[in-house]
Amino acid sequence: MKPVHILLLGIVLALLALPSFLTPGLVNAAIQMLIAALFASAYYLLCGQAGMLSFGHAAYFGMGAFATIHAMNAIGGTGLLPTPLMPLAGAIGGGAFGFFAGYFSTKRTGTYFAMITLAIAELVHALAPHLKALFGGEAGVSATRMPAWGFTFGSTNEVYYLTLAWVALCLTLLYLYTRTPLGRLTLGLRENTHRLRFLGYNTHGLAICVFVVSAMFSGVAGGLLVVSNEAANYVLFDAHLSASVVLNTYIGGVRVFLGPILGASLMTFFGYAVSDLTQSWLLYQGALFVLVMMYMPNGLAGLFGQIGQWRSRFGLAALIPFVLLALGAGLLVGGGGAFAIEMLQRFLSQDYQALASANAAGTWPPIRLFKHDWSPAAPGTWLVPATLLTAGAGLAVLARQWLRRLVQREESNRAAAEASVPGDAA
Repeated sequence: MKPVHILLLGIVLALLALPSFLTPGLVNAAIQMLIAALFASAYYLLCGQAGMLSFGHAAYFGMGAFATIHAMNAIGGTGLLPTPLMPLAGAIGGGAFGFFAGYFSTKRTGTYFAMITLAIAELVHALAPHLKALFGGEAGVSATRMPAWGFTFGSTNEVYYLTLAWVALCLTLLYLYTRTPLGRLTLGLRENTHRLRFLGYNTHGLAICVFVVSAMFSGVAGGLLVVSNEAANYVLFDAHLSASVVLNTYIGGVRVFLGPILGASLMTFFGYAVSDLTQSWLLYQGALFVLVMMYMPNGLAGLFGQIGQWRSRFGLAALIPFVLLALGAGLLVGGGGAFAIEMLQRFLSQDYQALASANAAGTWPPIRLFKHDWSPAAPGTWLVPATLLTAGAGLAVLARQWLRRLVQREESNRAAAEASVPGDAA
């Protein structure tokens, strides 16, 4: 068995055992991570495989969600389908609207395609509050999961396993699609559309097909969200959701199938864990995206692949110091940046400014951060993040120099080996 197969098997076993070790709140967070992973993978098919950057993919996610919620309320609330099959309604809703939107948007490419998808999503978001029969207005639409196949679906664990089953099935189908001849042609849309057209392929029809498949699986993700939450609101069409799936996909790696899954899972957990700790969590998310795009354009999955290549080239023993230096630099820079951001966020907040204005002594009150009181007027307070950032930058320089020396040593060894060949032959 190949190492990648062993890794996938271990991940599946860990996901199956996960609810036994987590609280209901964390199980619900795991459900959201699975849904985000499926949504990002569906988006990867359009953006990563076909090279079509969509800024409005929340439209198909939301259409799948509302198709599912109406299917749950059909036939007097008993449901159009058994609860385990409800995401099929999401697939139909997302795919149907994806065909309509994809037919027009795929007539253009590049920036024009991206702007059309954004316009369609914003149009749906603007119309949804006024179409109360379909989207429920401000209150949205709610439903109830019905028992089926011997399960009540009243517990979070049952919903988790249902979500896991659907996500595993959909990810498998998406991966198999990428291995088919049609999936190979999808890469042609990204690499050279003109050559495909020259060879006689209907590129517009192929683009529509890819768009519909991506929208269909996005609708399944929306349906799973409705099954979990038992409610849907027009907020699902918000541009923030479209931006999130783009961010998750690129952070994970838009050119690797497992990249969007990794990025969506990590960023969803990041939002769940950090949003309760700080009001600036979106700032951290944006900063992380900028850093990844600047220094890891292939995403986290590409970083792991690069480390694997370096290990093959330089050896594990020579690479360990570089990894340790890079990790140390990341931790120091992250710690210094977090300290500065949290201090500034508290210092500039309205509550603190009002407290400072009401202080009769005319001094700045201390700010409680990391279980310690820090005075904004004290130079030592700002010396802490400055020191951390400087030390992190120094370690980053050392890490870069170490990697450069490894490359130079490899080139020297190669040149010496090539130079010794004529002498040996003589």
